[in-house]
Amino acid sequence: MTTLSNRQHHLDEKFDSDVSNVEYSNRLFVRLVAKGKRFENVDFKYTIFDTCYLRNCVFESCDFTGCRFIGTSFYGASFSGCKFDYAVFERTIIDSHILEIGCPGYENLKLRFARTLRMNFQSQGDSKAANKAIKVELDATESHLFKAWKSKESYYRKKYKGFKRIKVFSEWLAFKTMDLIWGNGESALKLVRSIVIFLALMSLFDVFSFSDPKKLSSYWTSFSSMPSVFLGTLSPQHYSESYLAFVVFIRLVAIGFFISIIIKRFNRR
Repeated sequence: MTTLSNRQHHLDEKFDSDVSNVEYSNRLFVRLVAKGKRFENVDFKYTIFDTCYLRNCVFESCDFTGCRFIGTSFYGASFSGCKFDYAVFERTIIDSHILEIGCPGYENLKLRFARTLRMNFQSQGDSKAANKAIKVELDATESHLFKAWKSKESYYRKKYKGFKRIKVFSEWLAFKTMDLIWGNGESALKLVRSIVIFLALMSLFDVFSFSDPKKLSSYWTSFSSMPSVFLGTLSPQHYSESYLAFVVFIRLVAIGFFISIIIKRFNRR
């Protein structure tokens, strides 16, 4: 059974003065207008802002829990001490500085907040803001997964126990591994670093298997030839077919990772 939510609708209205200590929860604002106004300690919980224009407004200690912003412009607006738990942004103009001062406290809410802003920025082609949101999202995801299996906080120990704790540990381990290899798809430098480490391991294998480990020159000679082996332009006869096949597999994976990073960068533009 359902009952009416008694959501109040406000169509084509505007704020003529500053607002403080007022409740506007569970409302629907359509084409709301406010310019240069100050909102202090205003309760906007579970309110929908649809095609609103709130330019150069100041929001201080406002509660936007569960709000939905659709096609809304916060151009020039500033936020201080506001709460954005479970808020959703769609096609909304808002400064990326919100990621520095408006993130929820809990990591799981923080990553959802950063994710919805990342998708919002991407829909507008703002690649710089989208990259900033991705960094916040990845940091929050790592922290959340770590706390989910490691933290002694009651919230995590009640929600993640037994098999769920083992599962989230495996997710954290996979996340950290991908972060080290290629920054979870966001760092070409980490991918290059991983390739260099793999070339060094190939060099050690070559020296200890087919050269003299006691000579320093053996290491440099081996390392200088490894890029050619990795790229497939050189296939020494003393290497087994299975080893060369493994090198080809790693090369294809590295190329796939690199192309994925490039595509992501261009897609955000």
